Amino acid sequence: RMEPTPKQEAWGSFLGEISRRVKRQQFDTWFRKVQPRRLDGDGVELEAPNEFVRQWLQKYYLDTIREAAQKVFDGAEPRITIHAPEGAAAPAPPPPEPAAPEAAPRTVLEVGGPLNGSYTFENFVVGPSNRLAHAAALAVAEAPAQAYNPLFLHGAVGLGKTHLLQAICHHMLRRAPRTDIRYLTCEAFVNNFIAAVRSGSIDAFRRRYRSVGVLLVDDIHFLASKEGTQQEFFHTFSALFESNRQIILSSDTSPAEIPTLEARLVSRFKWGLVALISKPDLETRAAILKKKAEMRGARIPDEVLMFLARHIDT
Repeated sequence: RMEPTPKQEAWGSFLGEISRRVKRQQFDTWFRKVQPRRLDGDGVELEAPNEFVRQWLQKYYLDTIREAAQKVFDGAEPRITIHAPEGAAAPAPPPPEPAAPEAAPRTVLEVGGPLNGSYTFENFVVGPSNRLAHAAALAVAEAPAQAYNPLFLHGAVGLGKTHLLQAICHHMLRRAPRTDIRYLTCEAFVNNFIAAVRSGSIDAFRRRYRSVGVLLVDDIHFLASKEGTQQEFFHTFSALFESNRQIILSSDTSPAEIPTLEARLVSRFKWGLVALISKPDLETRAAILKKKAEMRGARIPDEVLMFLARHIDT
């Protein structure tokens, strides 16, 4: 058995210090694929897997990296540098195939109307309670089926799950207007499945959902206690995943907490990234109120916004 080199020992100690300072999900998301270029008391140079991760580490984890390095190197203050592979940019989907000018978009939104124009990434207020979910949603919107597949967002009602799902749609459609997206609620999926069974059009139903490029289903916990629809969704999920299509789901609870959900669905929902959106803290609540006021052209004094944020936490 070969003894670890000093660099390997230092790297192991460094990762151990990082893992003590962040949650496991954060470590797995942002640090698991990072590699060391240089690691000593004078300089810590890390290589992120892509430009998106590099920017995220630089923006949100620089202090954590610095603290871990100081601990490993006995109080030294090495210069921290984070690289991406040479010539690498944030992962991006391939450009859409050229279409004739008169061709209609293939996007289908089964939400009873158009997307909410204000549900964009630009209008989403990011705070400690939703930072991971926001970053993951943006990564998926930039690189469908390359970053996290499936992406499963969960949290209580009113915390921004639908906002993020629609923000993904808006972002994808701006980048490639002919992206083949199907966005709907789980209730709509269940109702459409029941109607297909009754009318004998199950083959058309399956073609409808198993051939899309991106499938977004809001409130997937609606599958609880619906055995037939769960079986159908399992096969839909498998067909999309095996053909490298992006799947994005939202729920009020984590996969394991959805009542009577089949174990095989629970397992598949956890294959990618499961991101919790928790209740926002005081500062984030105030920022959300300020953003909503600005969007409506309302001038509300900061002390009034803070008063509301202190007294209303739902």
